[in-house]
Amino acid sequence: MTTGSILAINAGSSSIKFQVFSKSSELQLLAIGKVSDLGGKPLFTAMDKTTPKNQQSEDKISLPTDCTHHDALQSILDWNHQKAEIWQVNAVIHRVVHGGTLFNHSVQVTPEVIKQLKTLIPLAPLHQPHNLTAIEMIDNMKPNLPQVACFDTAFHANQHALFTTYALPQSLRDAGIRRYGFHGLSYEWIAHYLREQDPSLAKGRVIAAHLGNGASLCAMQNGISVDTTLGMTALAGLPMGTRCGELDPGAVIFMLRELGFSPQDAEYTLYNQSGLLGLSGLTNDVERLEKSNDERAQFALDYFCLKAAQHLGMMAIAIGGVDCIVFTGGIGEHSELVRNNILRHVECLKPFETRVIPANEEWIMAMHALAIL
Repeated sequence: MTTGSILAINAGSSSIKFQVFSKSSELQLLAIGKVSDLGGKPLFTAMDKTTPKNQQSEDKISLPTDCTHHDALQSILDWNHQKAEIWQVNAVIHRVVHGGTLFNHSVQVTPEVIKQLKTLIPLAPLHQPHNLTAIEMIDNMKPNLPQVACFDTAFHANQHALFTTYALPQSLRDAGIRRYGFHGLSYEWIAHYLREQDPSLAKGRVIAAHLGNGASLCAMQNGISVDTTLGMTALAGLPMGTRCGELDPGAVIFMLRELGFSPQDAEYTLYNQSGLLGLSGLTNDVERLEKSNDERAQFALDYFCLKAAQHLGMMAIAIGGVDCIVFTGGIGEHSELVRNNILRHVECLKPFETRVIPANEEWIMAMHALAIL
């Protein structure tokens, strides 16, 4: 008997990740996969999770070097269509980075929703266009397939104005310059996981560290976001893989006025040439930095950990201390060196527990879609 399913899409600039869940209250994971290295040597990988574990194997298909996002999405839909005897895709859900103040919860996609989300592209130029392109492409391919948008900003939408306001004139604040925060789907998963696995801890003061190529912290109390390190855009707070993190705004003025940068050049530098890559001059790959004997690599890692610890102290102030620090994301889950270095810096905040919880934004997205559809 064919199972109804929900296809979760996470579209980035060089990859498209996907998961498939049963359209049921259990939200059973049916498949997982991605198209990676778009613009390089694209590779499609996928695994059918409905077979016994000892029989599961990964499908791998090398795609043409000129493979576009459209081609990548088509390959994902085609692979799922081949599984029609096991599951039928009934809906598609998308991670959308920025919902602004327009969307504080997941919504079913309509032409009006798309129009509103396009107005937010300047706030997330690195991510929003790819998120919306994926929605529009699937709408063209499968116009009758319901789609749901889930927002990385929504989890932070109800923070107090003390944590969302910049010290700027009212006219600029009215124009939308404020702190929004991101990685909300990841933090919502952490809150959900703790409620299920450790309810008493979930009610306490938790600081979650989503550390990956994009990195941020979130201070939660009783599973609700109180404060977070990311701001109006995905540039603020912690240094990241290729993004600068906290920076004196005057430095940007200096780049424009004295160094001859155009706004586009400055944006590219801050988003794509900074962070761990800019500090090390080598790579933004933490595993490679850890193995490197180059002193610049060590400096980049030390800097990353120190800044994460300093911001962690700021998050602790927001919620009056910390009962648990949760690490998640690619670096947070896999780099013991980074975790230990950060924790060494925050010994003064003890006692607190620590957890490593694998990220699972897609499950939260599927939960939202199930409620909407």
